[in-house]
Amino acid sequence: MSLLIFQITIKQWDKGQNTTSDQSARSALPSVFPITAKPTLSIFNSECILDQHGDDIATNVFSQGRIRASVSSVDRVKFDRFEIVNSSTGLVLEYSDRGPGLDKGESPNIQVLGPLNEQWIQARYNWRYSVLESNQIYWMYEEVTLNAMCVEEFDSKAFIKTEPSIVFNDL
Repeated sequence: MSLLIFQITIKQWDKGQNTTSDQSARSALPSVFPITAKPTLSIFNSECILDQHGDDIATNVFSQGRIRASVSSVDRVKFDRFEIVNSSTGLVLEYSDRGPGLDKGESPNIQVLGPLNEQWIQARYNWRYSVLESNQIYWMYEEVTLNAMCVEEFDSKAFIKTEPSIVFNDL
């Protein structure tokens, strides 16, 4: 049985944390980690690990955390802005620009990132959203990195030992 591994790293900051030293500190943070989570769900008859790092600034917008898994259709499961598609050729990773705050009437732009068959894909996007707390509104900025792979055998250092086969730095 194959194992799906999704490692999500979220770097967060507000407008007051945008100095050169703040930017350097964020850039120095890694985007790959050893996998510490255990399989918690099953997707398309494959066990799935969702290993999350970051997202440590609590806001009222995402009080239960940023990352949620949801079933979009019989052959699609969504994590954040990423979808795993159970196609006739195997599991494929896609990116949708539909996130919180995008008008529901607009059609999302979908980008196929690649197949998840024994290679790994790294995809990164930046976004911001408004937060209302204590009667004040401010912008929360995020850089979200997803490392994704489908393997037959678990290796906790899989993302550290090898380079990604496919990289998207600015979705």
